[in-house]
Amino acid sequence: MNSRRVLLLAGIMGMFLLGMWLPVRAAPPAQVQLATPTPGADGRILYTIQPGDTCIRIALLNGITEQQLRQLNSGFINEACTNLIEGEQLLIGIAGSGGTPPAAIVSPTPATPVATATPFTGTTEICVLLFDDQNGDALRQETEPAIAGGAVSVTENNGEYSAALDTIVNPDPEAYQGVCFTDVPEGTYTVSVAIPDNYNPTMLLSYALQVNAGDIAFVDFGAQSQETTVTNAEGDDGGSVSPVLGILGVLMLLGGGVLGYYVWRSGRPESKLAGRSGLLKK
Repeated sequence: MNSRRVLLLAGIMGMFLLGMWLPVRAAPPAQVQLATPTPGADGRILYTIQPGDTCIRIALLNGITEQQLRQLNSGFINEACTNLIEGEQLLIGIAGSGGTPPAAIVSPTPATPVATATPFTGTTEICVLLFDDQNGDALRQETEPAIAGGAVSVTENNGEYSAALDTIVNPDPEAYQGVCFTDVPEGTYTVSVAIPDNYNPTMLLSYALQVNAGDIAFVDFGAQSQETTVTNAEGDDGGSVSPVLGILGVLMLLGGGVLGYYVWRSGRPESKLAGRSGLLKK
């Protein structure tokens, strides 16, 4: 009798447990419902950072890649994505652009300002250098300095422009050593230079030049110091030319004169007649 009572109680207990287990198995798994972010008035779609959010989690929840999330929020999210603050908002897309606009469009990095071009005035610039042509080759070397005390003039051939400047020596060796005429109208010009009294020109002192608007023209003129000219006339050792060469030159000139006189005398008719008379007398 006791055995039946135990079996009955065991059966009742098992049916009770089976009844509780079946509803639990039949219940569907719980699902997390996320609110779809609504675009703002400017079309931006923002996500509010939740506790425990990471860059990967936010990207997966919103259907974008982590790289897109970083591009959309460049300058806000650090490299390790450790500066997310609960309650702040991240940009996850823009309405009407497939949810994720190109990074170049939405990047918060300010665009590089465009430099304002200098207004075009329709004029040109003419720069003139008077240099000490120490070796007299009519070419300016880097070691040949500028000459001060001269004058430069620039004149338009039709007389519409004319200006003059004095030549100077710029104390800055790296700066341009000549003088420049600015805001010169385009046209054909005659550029002339006057050199100081103690210099001799090694080049023509006038130059014809045609310039167009926007050009910068450079013209060089050379002159050599008279002291340099005298020094160059001396020998390499700094003394005067050897007197032996001078004596030889005089002797050659005298010899040439004597020879010329002899030839001239030999060609005269009376010289021939005198020669024949002498032969007859013998």
